Amino acid sequence: MDPRVEKRLGLKQLVDKVVSAEEAAALIQDGTVVGMSGFTRAGDAKVVPMALVERAKNEKFKIDVYTGASLGPEVDNYLAAAGVINKRGPFQGDAVMRGMINKDQISYVDAHLSHNAELVRQGVIGPIKHLILEAVAITEDGLIIPSNSVGNSPIFAEYAENIIIELNISHPEALIGIHDIYVPGEQGKRDAIPMTNAEQRIGEIGIRVDLDKIQAIVISEEPDAPSLIVPPDEETQDMANILLDFFRSEIKAGRLTNELMPLQSGVGSVANAVLDGFANAEFENLVVASEVLQDAVFNLIDAGKVRFAAATSITLTEELQKKVYGNLEKYADKICLRPQEISNHPELIRRLGLISINTALELDIYGNVNSTHVSGTKMMNGIGGSGDFARNARLGIFVTKSYAKGGAISSIVPMVSHVDHTEHDVDVIVTEQGIADLRGLAPKERVKLIIENCAHPDFKEQLWDYYNRAYEATGGAHTPHILEEALSWHVNLAKNKTMKKETANA
Repeated sequence: MDPRVEKRLGLKQLVDKVVSAEEAAALIQDGTVVGMSGFTRAGDAKVVPMALVERAKNEKFKIDVYTGASLGPEVDNYLAAAGVINKRGPFQGDAVMRGMINKDQISYVDAHLSHNAELVRQGVIGPIKHLILEAVAITEDGLIIPSNSVGNSPIFAEYAENIIIELNISHPEALIGIHDIYVPGEQGKRDAIPMTNAEQRIGEIGIRVDLDKIQAIVISEEPDAPSLIVPPDEETQDMANILLDFFRSEIKAGRLTNELMPLQSGVGSVANAVLDGFANAEFENLVVASEVLQDAVFNLIDAGKVRFAAATSITLTEELQKKVYGNLEKYADKICLRPQEISNHPELIRRLGLISINTALELDIYGNVNSTHVSGTKMMNGIGGSGDFARNARLGIFVTKSYAKGGAISSIVPMVSHVDHTEHDVDVIVTEQGIADLRGLAPKERVKLIIENCAHPDFKEQLWDYYNRAYEATGGAHTPHILEEALSWHVNLAKNKTMKKETANA
């Protein structure tokens, strides 16, 4: 046996479980529910899904796939394109998967990421026939050590009938010890989660399973697919600066200190850029309590700005993968990975007082946010954890550029075409144009701030025209709308490829 494998496989009685990826893939039965490890292209099953792709070339079969969040191309691209996936949940981010969902070739269950574990406990998701779980090691006392994400793996492992482990020896051994696996009990019987600050460790370093469930172990050396975030541009940097000034005003008002409160930022280039903005700012001794630790978090640790960072996964660009995983010992005592039902738990978000920064696709003049559906019908990625955080955070902040498609689309519209986050959950909106602090404001009070501070200049007059006519038509109703026109901007976009009014009248 490869000495690297021997070192990672602490339970020698499991040696006879080591099989090829093809043998493991042959265990997956048509029509079953399969759980897979992975969260935002990190710690996901890779070699067994690719063996399923090969199997699909000669055999027709379908499975339902549930994960922590989005996976790399092995599942959300190749396995989807092979026609193997019948249903997918609770989050994805691949163009191939997205296209098949929007062509009704794959059923998609979009859900708050903190809720999935409860659905498994209740049997709504399941029965789970197999869990395919990437691990960095199996300890002598039988703990499965996940790689660089935890996600839903602990709850899947508890309820799955069988477990297939991908033992990935390409991941650094230094991952052993950074996990904090705490799994709540059944609702109505569970204790309060014993965490009062994000730096506490309340669980074990690995996932404890019934060893009889381990059906197969496959050796892997496949790296995670790198994050797809792009460097900040001038406008995202403007948004970061606007938000930093907002935090300064909160400190001046006595609502925050220079250490702020624990920070959460969503996945993606804009949110990462906003965090990057802290590198040269005066804030210090920061704590991150998020879903995903992206490039910016490790840059801030290096800059001495972040003292501790907890999440459920680590998702990095290729450059940062080399830097971080090649020297993980440097970061090991400053980071922690937890199950997503803990990282995203509403009670803990409220208790710890998080500042939550997530991305919107579009928002309306009253503060409702659409983060999932293009023109109300086509799924982009999913709601992810943004709802978990926005509703329960001390500050629920949404960021977006004020326009899209070169200026043809306004990100601020009269009425959003799909509502993911109602006006009640949206505290602050930031675009490259400015900021709207909506706290404590009635709907009509929000309109001026959103249009004047956040909308692109090309669309301000058009937005005011709609609002003023809606106010008149409804006699100043609590939330003025002209129902016949509320979605006319999206209709114009579909017909004329722009939301600009002059095209509609041409």
